[in-house]
Amino acid sequence: MKAARAVDLEESLVEPWGLAGDRRWLLVDRNGRFISQREKSPLARVIVSYESAAGSISVSADGVTGTTITPPAPDAPLLKVTVWSSILLAAAAGPEADAWFSAYLRCPVRLVYLDDPTRRPVDPQYGRDGDVVSFADGYPLLLTSAGSLGELGDWLAAARQPRVPMTRFRPSVVVAGAPPWAEDRWRRIRIGTVPFRVAKPCGRCVVTTIDQLTGTRGKQPLKMLGKRRRIGQHLVFGQYLIPDSGGVIRVGDPVEILAAA
Repeated sequence: MKAARAVDLEESLVEPWGLAGDRRWLLVDRNGRFISQREKSPLARVIVSYESAAGSISVSADGVTGTTITPPAPDAPLLKVTVWSSILLAAAAGPEADAWFSAYLRCPVRLVYLDDPTRRPVDPQYGRDGDVVSFADGYPLLLTSAGSLGELGDWLAAARQPRVPMTRFRPSVVVAGAPPWAEDRWRRIRIGTVPFRVAKPCGRCVVTTIDQLTGTRGKQPLKMLGKRRRIGQHLVFGQYLIPDSGGVIRVGDPVEILAAA
């Protein structure tokens, strides 16, 4: 679910719009505008378990009795929702799901499900005709590098600031073994047997300052990225990926650089 706590996977099917099941659920406000940790940092404490066979999710949070939510029926009402500049239809999850999240966040919200993940195209400036994305910010997958996180941690330590974990950046895929920031130059890669285009760098926001276990906010690493990783108007950490074909990727798969700048 978009904005909930991350789920670690040993393997995943790559679909045209992202990892299987990833960011198909979304919270919206009364106007259908998406809600994320930018507005509601307690979402970091929401734990989601995905039942792949039924497609249902179980949600829970500290001090709140959990609930199970099933995908909406084919005839469920469709709501117009907005994710950044994208306006699309999504299926209403129903009053019970809405009530659980509204009670937890202490404000009225609705939960929706992307029943047809082909509805939302990626930005045509960085994609091709037919490229689509789920409720992720803009592209099917986000890649980050352990080497880059290590150097960012060194910068923070030198400034007497605590290092931050990779969860702050909410990636789909983490690669290891490459020099810091090598991913900036990658244009096409293959993970296992699945080829990807590297669409564009990921500009970071206030979510990187939110502890993904407690939901509390700080100032780092965004302040350090502003000093060290300002590229144009963006504070960059990670690269967006668009798959050229499907397949399964697994922890430990080799990463091959097919084209670089």
